[in-house]
Amino acid sequence: MKQLEDYPDVLNVNDIQQILGIGRRQAYELVSSNKFHAVRVGRSIKILKGVFVDWLSGSMGNNSDI
Repeated sequence: MKQLEDYPDVLNVNDIQQILGIGRRQAYELVSSNKFHAVRVGRSIKILKGVFVDWLSGSMGNNSDI
């Protein structure tokens, strides 16, 4: 299993899925939930790893509820 440090600085939905150990549908629902900032680039969705890690650690303030 990859360590968080081994992932690129810009994550995609597949990376989120692998990190959290969740299904594809759940990963897309999470990214679409506005719990953390994600950017759509064409058909791809990109998330800065730092933003994701802050959300995961609960450092995002009032948007940190799962």
